[in-house]
Amino acid sequence: MTHSAATHLTEDALTAERPTWPAIRRGFAGRCPKCGQGALLHSYLKVCDACTECGEVYTHQRADDGPAYLTILIVGHLMAPLMLYVFVELRPEPAVMATFFTIGTALLSLVLLPRLKGAMVALQWAKRMHGFSADPADDSAVLNHV
Repeated sequence: MTHSAATHLTEDALTAERPTWPAIRRGFAGRCPKCGQGALLHSYLKVCDACTECGEVYTHQRADDGPAYLTILIVGHLMAPLMLYVFVELRPEPAVMATFFTIGTALLSLVLLPRLKGAMVALQWAKRMHGFSADPADDSAVLNHV
């Protein structure tokens, strides 16, 4: 293989389309966005260093506060109209309503947060953000130039 052929293959690998929605669905399920088999998270919110099945490296992911913001956005948009509906239609006692909505909000937040983190890491993988390139050698080159 000549140098230009190797460069061409690397460029093709770097620009090859990664399916975004399947990757996000896999990440939402807590699975590797590349193969869908390995675990993405090894505890509640800790991202694995790499996939145990395909070897995809996740150490350069940068989910940061994004999953928390999305969780607040989704939970708020679901619970606020539901609270208004329950208050207007059912008129429960204030303590009962506060108790149920506090528990519901906490549970929904706890369920959504790791799933949204997985989806965000998967989106970064699919869009080749933060060093998620096709070739590990390219990952180190990208990280060294940042």
